Amino acid sequence: MPDRHFRSGDVSLRYRDEGEGPAIVFIHGWTLDLEMWDPQAARLSGSMRVLRHDRRGFGQSTGTPDPGADAGDLVALLDHVQVERAVVVGMSQGARAALAVALRFPQRVTSLVLDGPPDCLGADELESDGELSLAPFRALVRKSGMDVFRHAWRGHPLMRLYADDPAPRALLDRMLARYSGADLAGPESAGAAPIDARALARLTLPVLIVNGSCDTPARIAAGDRLMQLLPRAQRAWVPGAGHLANLDDPVVYDDVLRAFLRRQSRVAA
Repeated sequence: MPDRHFRSGDVSLRYRDEGEGPAIVFIHGWTLDLEMWDPQAARLSGSMRVLRHDRRGFGQSTGTPDPGADAGDLVALLDHVQVERAVVVGMSQGARAALAVALRFPQRVTSLVLDGPPDCLGADELESDGELSLAPFRALVRKSGMDVFRHAWRGHPLMRLYADDPAPRALLDRMLARYSGADLAGPESAGAAPIDARALARLTLPVLIVNGSCDTPARIAAGDRLMQLLPRAQRAWVPGAGHLANLDDPVVYDDVLRAFLRRQSRVAA
C-alpha cells in the first residue's frame, strides 16, 4: 500500500487508507509509527476501511511531536479522506489521543478502543508516570545520542515482545530507527492536558479497554481505573502478550476487536 500525505496546519502527515466498509482509525504509541498496525491492516481491510497515520513528529510526518495536537490532526485526516465517523483505536500514548478525539469531537467517533492506556487523569504520561519519564531519556540523548537511547528504550518493559516470531521484532526495530527524537532533543513541550474524570463519566459511547495479560502493572491499573469511570466500558485481554499486544499476538488481538465491533453492530440493529 503506497504512502500518502495530507496537511494539518503547518505539518505534512503520512497516512495509509486501505479496504472498504465501515471506517476504523488506528493511532500509534510513542516512538512508533503507522507501521505498527501492519498486522491489523492486513487482516481487517478485507471487511473495513482501515486508516492510520504517523502522528506529527513521528515516522515520516513532519513537525515536532505534540500530544495536544493529536486530536485535531486525526479529525483533519477524517476530513481529508471524507469519512464522517469512525471507530478510533489508540495504543498507549495514542489511547490518550483517542480519548481526546471522543471528548472534543464525539460526533466523529462511533466507538473507542483504548489499548494499554496510560493514567489519562494526570499530565502527559511521558512527564509524570513513574513508569516512564522523559527526563532521563532527554539526558541520555543529549549526553550519548540517539543510538544509545534507542538501545535503552528497546530494553524497557513497555517495549518487550513476548512472541518468538522475529518479524514483529524486526518491525519494531525499523520503527525505532525512524524515530527522530525531536521531543527529546528539543525544548520541553507542555504535553497533553490532563483529562477530567467528570468528562469521562459523561462519555456515553461504547469503549473497549484492552491490555496484554503481561502488560505492566501500571498500565493494567490505568485500564482498571478507566473501567470505573467510563459508563459503557468493556474489558478485554490478549493472553500472553505484553504492552505491544497487537504485535505479540495479532490474531487474538484482531479477534478481540472484531468481537467488540460485532457486539456494537447487534446493539445498533
